[in-house]
Amino acid sequence: MLKDKHGTLIYQEQDIFELLYRGKIDLLDKIIVEQTAETLQIPNLNFYQDNLESLEIFDNNRTSKWFIPEEYKSIDIEHYVLKLCPPWDPDYTRVQEELLEFEKRNMLDLLKWLKYFIDTARKNNVLWGVGRGSSVSSYVLYLIGVHKINSLKYNLDYKEFFR
Repeated sequence: MLKDKHGTLIYQEQDIFELLYRGKIDLLDKIIVEQTAETLQIPNLNFYQDNLESLEIFDNNRTSKWFIPEEYKSIDIEHYVLKLCPPWDPDYTRVQEELLEFEKRNMLDLLKWLKYFIDTARKNNVLWGVGRGSSVSSYVLYLIGVHKINSLKYNLDYKEFFR
């Protein structure tokens, strides 16, 4: 890293890749990149590739660190979703089956992130689509508000989402 005459840090390409590799993405919107006359070239990524344990471990490490407020990280998402569909509702069994599938695939953190995303979009009056692709077959995603398609009304099999 370099500093300009005012003491502001100026990051070079290698510094940016280092920040990305270390998971410090929150700093990326606050940096000034050094301008060079050369065309932008991606540095040798073998250094980073050699330091990765395995793709599966790397992926698990990254997906376990969702950048969401603590209140969403600590929410019992299964309890939250089940409250949206009470036990006397005939759809309750379907919700339980889907939640088991989310849990089996280690996707409960994804549901927490989606709840955060939808809550944030609503709070800021951001519009999103009605629904797209296989996600509309999930009644749990419908309950959270990810899409507006009641998969039970159209007799959609939630297993389509998990393929």
